[in-house]
Amino acid sequence: MDKETQRMIASKGGQAAHQKGTAHEFTPDEARRAGQKGGEAVSRDREHMAEIGRKGGESRQTARNGNRQGGEPEAKPNPSQG
Repeated sequence: MDKETQRMIASKGGQAAHQKGTAHEFTPDEARRAGQKGGEAVSRDREHMAEIGRKGGESRQTARNGNRQGGEPEAKPNPSQG
């Protein structure tokens, strides 16, 4: 299922829950507590989270460079030099 179809289905579910009155909406205090819990989870294992951050950075670098080893992207053939 593509992402747009999934979003459309989820949106319909959310709208139905609101119409029925069963949807949950965070109060500012609930949202604040949820954010604190996330921060606490990160703080428990900073080394692990730092490693995830480094891997994420490598993935972005790989995507920018166009190869898995990093460094310069492979040269593309130039049709005008053929």
